[in-house]
Amino acid sequence: MKRHSILSLLIFWGVHNSWTVLAAESSTEATVKAVDPHGFPRQAASCNALNRVTNEAKEISLKYVDINPQAEKTLLMVHGWPSLWHSWKYQIEGFKNDYHLIAPDLRGFGESTHPGDVESSGTMADMVEDLVCILEHAKVAKAACVGHDWGTQVCYEAARMRPDMFDAVIGTCIPYLPNAGPFVPVEHLVPMLPKLSYNLFFERMTQEAVEELSKDVRRTLRATLRSVDSPPPDEFLQQTDSFLRGWEGTENRYGSWKFANAQGNHTIPQPVLSILPTQDPVADWVLAANLLKSAEFIPNLTTETVVAAHWLQLENPDEVNAIMRRWLDQYYPPMDAPTQASTEGSPHAYRDEL
Repeated sequence: MKRHSILSLLIFWGVHNSWTVLAAESSTEATVKAVDPHGFPRQAASCNALNRVTNEAKEISLKYVDINPQAEKTLLMVHGWPSLWHSWKYQIEGFKNDYHLIAPDLRGFGESTHPGDVESSGTMADMVEDLVCILEHAKVAKAACVGHDWGTQVCYEAARMRPDMFDAVIGTCIPYLPNAGPFVPVEHLVPMLPKLSYNLFFERMTQEAVEELSKDVRRTLRATLRSVDSPPPDEFLQQTDSFLRGWEGTENRYGSWKFANAQGNHTIPQPVLSILPTQDPVADWVLAANLLKSAEFIPNLTTETVVAAHWLQLENPDEVNAIMRRWLDQYYPPMDAPTQASTEGSPHAYRDEL
């Protein structure tokens, strides 16, 4: 089994004492607050996985942070790329007293292992199965899925595939990407979204990508984790043979599409909050949501925007947390209100709890 697998390319994220590099430049008080990554309980779930090249069944270890397990409601916080669970640090601080928080490192990220063959053994269906395994290990029957970037699409797929376990979705950074239509290769999207070019580099030159991103960990992180106030060069992400050259002068995709497209149930009926950045250098996600007709597949959708770049939950944590709090209070409050039957005969019970 591989640790720190390639598609996560999170080999360079193993520096657990360098979390301050994640803090995007911002004037908000929450952003400068230090959060100790070692201060939360860690668990490990053993989950079944498949290496599709060798057709071997594997057992992988998925590490996750488990906070306030006594709470009634659970938020499962799913990171994107390149990230680890700790990219939710400000949301963890904001909600740890009200919700049971589970924040995993996905397969191949950080200390979580991978079955090997990252090009085809990390589909959306695989990721959803991993989330289900983690929830079962934590003895959680239902949760709201909170995602960022690629993790947002994992959350949408989780809600679509397992509505019995996922009651609600908060998706940050990107909109729902329905698989209702024909498969569109990345190279066909690049003319419209040139900053998706780096995906071709990862897909076609995987080993070279590993070597480039691992060569100088600090440079890789500083090049990627940018804010509105400190943007990357315009050429960043537009090369098909390098990830970082913009700073100088997949099989998994198809497998995910094929599985979801064949299932046919592309509508997500659960309550959904979509928080989109207005200045992401990758794409105009508000425009993308309209072009993809994402809202047509989500009848109970709330959309908010934040003036931020890609890492909005780090760049503007106070605003993101406030938006989440308002929506959660309405659609997924920390505790369910007592039923009429539970308060009958005890008129002071509910008042005493307050």
